[in-house]
Amino acid sequence: MDKRALLVGMPAYNEGKTIAHVINHIKSQGYPNVLVVNDGSKDDTALKARAAGAIVVSHPINRGAGAATLTALMYARTHTTYSHLILLDSDGQHDPKDIERLMAYGASYDVVIGSRLLTSKHMPLQRRIANIFGSFITWLFFGLYVYDSQSGFKVFNRHALNKINFIADKFEFCSEVIGEIEKHKLKVKEVPIKVIYTGESIRKGQNILNGFRMIRRFLLNY
Repeated sequence: MDKRALLVGMPAYNEGKTIAHVINHIKSQGYPNVLVVNDGSKDDTALKARAAGAIVVSHPINRGAGAATLTALMYARTHTTYSHLILLDSDGQHDPKDIERLMAYGASYDVVIGSRLLTSKHMPLQRRIANIFGSFITWLFFGLYVYDSQSGFKVFNRHALNKINFIADKFEFCSEVIGEIEKHKLKVKEVPIKVIYTGESIRKGQNILNGFRMIRRFLLNY
């Protein structure tokens, strides 16, 4: 698959310390098109992302991971030269070398999810519990069970880009994406990935408290 037809999108909030390194790593793997959605950062995230050669779209205020992801999805949807959108985190948690692992299924599936729970031996216990809980909640509300519903490492083909929509600005958007996959009967595949945990990535990610917030918001909205 021509890597020039792929768009790698990353939501980013105050990632000035890591963003250039992540972009350079992605480009070193042969992916020239990198989009950073700067979600109202108060640091130099946007400046460093542009300097590293990324396309930068900025929100004037911090809206949340869901809103930033939706902006990336809409950008890819309207720029039809891209065959796929690859989403990954901007804090260095994901290894860009795994993009090739996911894209191996990109021609056969509408959505490919990089799953941490298929190889969870290095996942901190509290994060593993939180993600299992999140996947259970997702199944409860949306009727489709995937092992790692809360993963931020995903690939969408053009068909999925034209179908998927969600309303959540915060982390519950991950569950809504699974709901959209079920609603539109999209073909989905989970692929094991390597995850690089840092204190910062653990602090910002999902936890049990977020799970209960998800339940409350889903009860109000669905």
